[in-house]
Amino acid sequence: MAHRQHRYAVRIDWTGNLGTGTSAYRAYSRDHTLSAGTKPAIPATSDAAFRGDPARWNPEEMLVGALSSCHQLWYLHLCSAAGIVVTGYSDDADGVMEEETDGGGQFTAVVLRPRVTLAPGSDAGRALALHHEAAEKCFIARSVNFPVRHEPEVEVEGGGGGQ
Repeated sequence: MAHRQHRYAVRIDWTGNLGTGTSAYRAYSRDHTLSAGTKPAIPATSDAAFRGDPARWNPEEMLVGALSSCHQLWYLHLCSAAGIVVTGYSDDADGVMEEETDGGGQFTAVVLRPRVTLAPGSDAGRALALHHEAAEKCFIARSVNFPVRHEPEVEVEGGGGGQ
């Protein structure tokens, strides 16, 4: 089967020059915006631990969010293809990044905790199993070098569920 290639163009604009640029560590803001075409811009910054604005998205949150979003989209697709009707989906994802003494660091793990609600009559066991298949297909999870674990919960509306 032929491979298809997809490209993603994103623009970043630093908005944190407070008048003297990067003349000193505390002399500039980490604020920036991410944009892609005509989509709404994403206000971003560094983590608050690195002088970022906690009201803006940071790259670490966006990575965890991308993993959660990718898993959700694959899962919903697989459920739809299997005839399983999902009526609700939420995920409280959590990522761990370890900073090293030299200032570098890396993510060591992400845990996704999707909670799924199914229409009455849906197969909760099959719905639970589809999380594994979604994890195997997620483009983002397949691209990272740390484990992405899953702790899903599935409940059928009106009773019955599984974990």
